[in-house]
Amino acid sequence: MANNQAPQGNHDPAGSTQMFRAFVDEPQARQAAAPSGSGPRIGLILGVVAAVAIVAAVAWLALA
Repeated sequence: MANNQAPQGNHDPAGSTQMFRAFVDEPQARQAAAPSGSGPRIGLILGVVAAVAIVAAVAWLALA
């Protein structure tokens, strides 16, 4: 198979640098937005934990 990802003689180091900087800056933007979106996630996690506890209690009562 041919390697089509890096054409010979047509390499743009400035473009690669810009893409790298955009990649590095992207996680910082996600971290800044995380606290506002974490509220519903905490509720979901607590709901799942409560559901597992209820199922475990019902199973324990059924086996006892």
